[in-house]
Amino acid sequence: MDIDPRRRARLVEVGVVRTPPGRSPELRLLAVAEALEDWIARLGPTAVSVERVFAQDNLRSVIGVAQVMGVVMVAGARAGLEVAQHTPSEAKAAVTGSGTAGKAQVQAMVQRILGLDAPPRPADAADALAQAICHGWRGGGTGNDGAAEMVSAGGSVRAAARTPAQRRWAAAQAAARRTGAVDPRRAARRGGAP
Repeated sequence: MDIDPRRRARLVEVGVVRTPPGRSPELRLLAVAEALEDWIARLGPTAVSVERVFAQDNLRSVIGVAQVMGVVMVAGARAGLEVAQHTPSEAKAAVTGSGTAGKAQVQAMVQRILGLDAPPRPADAADALAQAICHGWRGGGTGNDGAAEMVSAGGSVRAAARTPAQRRWAAAQAAARRTGAVDPRRAARRGGAP
């Protein structure tokens, strides 16, 4: 996806890697890694954004997501790309205005933002595009060296090269991104508002 300085997003390509459920985990991860390496080599992105794992009740699902997340992060780092992480609720909020939006709402808004004739299918493709839009619009995340990066329409500034004012601004941006990025089921269990 390309996002210009005026925040207009344009779809370049989207894909979803599917692997047979019965295949061994290492071969499934290898298939993901090979697909990513191909996309990176062919499309020449400047950044990758990956869904950050957060509170989930299904441990098996968390482990699988974390493994794929690691593969994506390594592929991005190996290619020298900026690697960012955003929670699903951050990506949903970026495209719909609500961190608790459903799959259909995310698909509809991604379709609208990108000017597509139809909603992205499968829903995982819309989720990936929402991640990319989120990062393109909000920036931030963490760099491939673990340092926070501030991104604006004028480009990005690595943490080490920032002025004190830029450091305060980046901290405020990071705090704003975290606001509301809580699993509503978890908040409800603690007696908080969903």
